[in-house]
Amino acid sequence: MTCNGKKLILQLVCGVALSLACATTSYAANDDQCSLPASAVRLSAADVTSLTAKAGAGDAKAQCMLGRAYELGKGVSADLTQALQWYQKAAAAGDAGAQNNLGNMYAHGEGVGRDYLAALRWYQKAAEQGNAHGQNNLGYFYLHGWGVAANPAAAAAWYGKAAAQGNAPAQVNLGFMYEHGLGVPKDYNSAQQWYRKAALQGNAEAQNNLGSMYALGEGTARNYTLAAQWYRKAADQGNANAAYALGYMYVHGQGGTRDYGAALKLLRLAAGQGYAPAQDEL
Repeated sequence: MTCNGKKLILQLVCGVALSLACATTSYAANDDQCSLPASAVRLSAADVTSLTAKAGAGDAKAQCMLGRAYELGKGVSADLTQALQWYQKAAAAGDAGAQNNLGNMYAHGEGVGRDYLAALRWYQKAAEQGNAHGQNNLGYFYLHGWGVAANPAAAAAWYGKAAAQGNAPAQVNLGFMYEHGLGVPKDYNSAQQWYRKAALQGNAEAQNNLGSMYALGEGTARNYTLAAQWYRKAADQGNANAAYALGYMYVHGQGGTRDYGAALKLLRLAAGQGYAPAQDEL
């Protein structure tokens, strides 16, 4: 196993928490900020009628919820154009959740052309109202320089505001900033603390990154047993990085006995998600 020509000792020697470098985990897409029951398969016809009447009368929260219904296709046929229009009405009325979700639609080009400047503007409005998802997303834009000059210090500051509110993606991101000294002094102890907060909320990326810190002995004594436990929690949620790392540990008997069968199963799980290092091993 190699990474940029170097022997791979553990999962992420060539970039701890690699998954955090892409938008799929640290960037909160399609956050449900409109109190729409996420577990509901669909809204009833009566629910939709009531929401539509309230939204039409100018109720911003109902407009946001109706936008979410159209975005998810709950109680109505999925229609991103309708979702965008209702989010725009609610956002213009000052609803922070709608502002965040409208930012998401511009950021991902859903129902509208992708426009990072517009996304940034709506995230900023949501963030300034204290919306944790907006703060996290704004931090991500500052970190990557989307619609604004890259500014790691500003990114860390916005992540910190969201993380303090218990937002798990922001806690992961703030941990990543501390781990790599981006916008804040490098501090493994702080990184581990923030990863742990998110991991205890069930965030798979945090569980993966905490496992990596235990495996590499960053901010703590190296502990393969704890590394394997956290990797397992993340892998059970389908995290490809963790599945690959845990598979490697099974091959080498780190944190337990060698188990080639279990390792193969985990590598296939990671490879099936397009994780290139795992694909290279099969």
